[in-house]
Amino acid sequence: MDFALSDESLMMRDMFRKFSKNEVEPLAAEIDRTHEFPMTTFKKMADLGLTGLPIPEEWGGAGASYLDFAMFVEELAKCCASTAVIMSVHTGLGCMSTYLYGSQRVKEKYLRALATGEIVGAYALTEPNAGSDAASLKCKAEDKGDYFLVNGSKIFITNGGVATTYCTFVKSDPSQGSGRGITCLVIEKDTPGFTMSKPVAKMGMNGSPTVELYFEDVKVPKENVLGEINDGFKVAMGLLAGGRVTIAAQGLGIGEGALDYTVQYIKERQQFGKPLAANQGVQFMVADMAAALDADQLVVYRAAWLKDNGLPHNKEASMAKKFATDTGMEVCTNCVQLMGGYGYCNEFPVERMMRDVKITQIYEGSNQIQRMIIGRETIGRF
Repeated sequence: MDFALSDESLMMRDMFRKFSKNEVEPLAAEIDRTHEFPMTTFKKMADLGLTGLPIPEEWGGAGASYLDFAMFVEELAKCCASTAVIMSVHTGLGCMSTYLYGSQRVKEKYLRALATGEIVGAYALTEPNAGSDAASLKCKAEDKGDYFLVNGSKIFITNGGVATTYCTFVKSDPSQGSGRGITCLVIEKDTPGFTMSKPVAKMGMNGSPTVELYFEDVKVPKENVLGEINDGFKVAMGLLAGGRVTIAAQGLGIGEGALDYTVQYIKERQQFGKPLAANQGVQFMVADMAAALDADQLVVYRAAWLKDNGLPHNKEASMAKKFATDTGMEVCTNCVQLMGGYGYCNEFPVERMMRDVKITQIYEGSNQIQRMIIGRETIGRF
């Protein structure tokens, strides 16, 4: 068993880390305060070939592994969780949906532009009454021959308003039951009848816009189908298995970033005539956090490795997502505690990290849903 990264992956991780520290971290507090999408940073990532990392070079990507992509999200999340989720959704769902399930025609229309960062991608599955129970979605698409007529709405859509393409799941055959009769369509931003809300106010991830989508008699050509008509739920679940790996990487990275900052703080902060770090109780807290994050990294990297090697990874992705994001939340909470009143002030990054990490336990399948998946994969269905 080889736990070592390849020389190429080590070089890429070094590049990811330097880019995140030099280009992303200095803007993190500002985009959190202003709620602005970091388009300048996105364009810099595009210029470096980072917007389509796991997409083959023939389609404008870097031809990197999914593990490399997960490490990129991890390094971004250490510095700015908003930027990390933007890339997780754009590449892991926007690009990958088109690459894995798009026809040659769909790839030619959208994939190169997505992979090179010319346009931003989004993923639209959740509805007001179809969150964890995504199979019960109601947004409908009527078959009109050479196009679908879409009516309905979506909610909690990352990159909304900024994205050009929306990987959208619709009920195309209402006669079929839950999870069946669903089709995945690529819907372009400026299509007549397609509108969206202003970004919703959130606890964290403020640099990543989250909107509601509204479809009123929106015509979508049939050539924009991803996967097979009426079999789109397989597309949704297939994409989420990979997406959960990078959500896990977000939780891991946010926790690592919080601990790195806090360790420097407790070394410098003097109380009772000595640094906080000299107290055994503090050392024990740091030891527990460091051990948990190291275990997180192994679980996340394993899930990405399984995906890269074409091996089953649904259970492992759910394990990584549940474990890494629960740990990230615990680590950020403890880091705020160790920093005391300063940790609670937005002058210091751990306050933002604590707000940001919470959503990683919720989106792309709450951690309660991940437990259900793990239990079902372990025990079997009843």
